[in-house]
Amino acid sequence: MLIVSVIVSVAFFGGAGMIWLPLLVAGPALAASTNGPHGVLCVGLFATALGTALGLRDDVPSSELAAVLSALVAVTLASALASALRGRRERVLAAVRSVAEAAQHALLKPVPDTVGPFRVAVRYSAAAAEARIGGDLYALIPTPFGVRMIVGDVRGKGLPAVGTAALVLGVFREAAYDEPDLLAVVDRIERSLARNLGHDDFVTAVVAGYRGTGQVEVVNCGHAPPLLVRGCGSVLAVEPTLPAPPLGLRALSGEAPGLQVLPFADGDQLLLYTDGVTEARNQSREFYPLAEGLARHVCEEPARTLTALHDELLTHVGGRLHDDAALLLLRKPGLSEGGEGAHAGLSGAALS
Repeated sequence: MLIVSVIVSVAFFGGAGMIWLPLLVAGPALAASTNGPHGVLCVGLFATALGTALGLRDDVPSSELAAVLSALVAVTLASALASALRGRRERVLAAVRSVAEAAQHALLKPVPDTVGPFRVAVRYSAAAAEARIGGDLYALIPTPFGVRMIVGDVRGKGLPAVGTAALVLGVFREAAYDEPDLLAVVDRIERSLARNLGHDDFVTAVVAGYRGTGQVEVVNCGHAPPLLVRGCGSVLAVEPTLPAPPLGLRALSGEAPGLQVLPFADGDQLLLYTDGVTEARNQSREFYPLAEGLARHVCEEPARTLTALHDELLTHVGGRLHDDAALLLLRKPGLSEGGEGAHAGLSGAALS
């Protein structure tokens, strides 16, 4: 309406209405980008009425006025159709987003702020602009054998990667409750993937567990090494002592993963992540220095730490990631922070 009013005002006060009348089509054309079909038709009707009044006032030849008004009506109808199609696409996109969000909650279940004796935070970003989920996966659950977690990265992208991630998480959640040995949990996942994946498909993953004994167990299957933050603030990359192939490729290499046992004291933190974080590049093609960033931003609140890391990561890449990225950080509070009560709660769950 505003654009039509401006054009009519210029034509009214400037004279030579026929020069300005063709510009009236801008009104309904632009209205289609923000209004529904009804709004576009109202703008078109308003423009047609004012154009007719101006044409008659300036004695515009009837043939020329009819041609301009016919073009205005045609643009209005086309714009109304475009507006209707845009609204339909928006409704479809909203429905797809809703389904994707539901799938995310089913696949990547929200992790509470506290799990067993740990304070926990998770950040996940899918590379696809409209996606909520991708090929990265994570889970952290309390079990009769302590708190167990997994962070992994499926080879490939799109729906096949999401399907593989769902398979891995489903097997992990079942095996984590059933198997007392963490390596047995990894073996269950390996056998399931061997039956269901193609020859070129695989999943890199880190599976970890904490039994409440002051030690954390780590099994690395071809994944980026976790980062261990000691209470003093030093950051250590937990490189695997026995390198193992990604999940799904054991039959080709014949190598089995090994179990690492690390001391995990009060105040220590463990960061699991995917290569979408460490392989993120800036305009100079420099990788994001995750260990340095973690050392800068680490604090007693995992959520604050990951928020600062995630914001810095997005700044590093210029605002948008080109690969899925997942971060999972857990911290074991000290006794003065309620760690003893949380530890007791975990022990009770393990005994039940």
